[in-house]
Amino acid sequence: MTHKVLIIEDDQDISHLIELHLKDMSFGVQTASNGMLGLSMAQQGKYDLIILDLMLPKLDGLEICKHLRGEGNHTPILMLTAKSTELDRVIGLELGADDYLTKPFSIRELIARVKAILRRVSLRTESLPGIGTERIRVNGLSIDPLRHEVMIDDVSVELTAREFDLLHYFAQNPGRVLSRAQLLDQVWGYGHDGYEHTVNSHINRLRKKIEHDPEHARYILTVWGVGYKFAEQGADRSA
Repeated sequence: MTHKVLIIEDDQDISHLIELHLKDMSFGVQTASNGMLGLSMAQQGKYDLIILDLMLPKLDGLEICKHLRGEGNHTPILMLTAKSTELDRVIGLELGADDYLTKPFSIRELIARVKAILRRVSLRTESLPGIGTERIRVNGLSIDPLRHEVMIDDVSVELTAREFDLLHYFAQNPGRVLSRAQLLDQVWGYGHDGYEHTVNSHINRLRKKIEHDPEHARYILTVWGVGYKFAEQGADRSA
């Protein structure tokens, strides 16, 4: 299957370079050089991935992300950010972006991120019945992989796609201590030195959404000096 990618980037050199490498991988690629055009194309077309710059003329990347997710468009988004926009990266992830790359970046790393995102989507949509699809319940938390739904004490919790993948992976491995590097490899689909803070920030946001008291977590527990683990007690699974 040929993947279709939309690049929304106003820097023509960067956009052209990404386009060339994706076309070398036999991807279908379309580009937009401003935010308004990019949003319109994203709304009207069907894409497997959107590569989205944050700083854009006419409409910035955060607004594009907000519009798409607000409309129920869950096309994976890889954000491109500048080093000075840490807050924007956090906001972008909160709005539902799946991953980010900080400029300047290597094409090799971008391609690795693209492949990882598409691989996760493929695994999610092609899951076989009975393999990682059963509902998981533990201490009032319910995770339904088929419906991509999470509930706490029968109250729905809104998670981004990456937050859901992270929580589901934890819940599938109760009691197992997982390092940040392992989580990067298994949930993000890649491992790069220096990106462990990405795991930390996602876990912090996830805890705020599912924990009654994030400072005294009952689901995702910190194992100091090693990583994290998911609580075992009261766990139960059902189809």
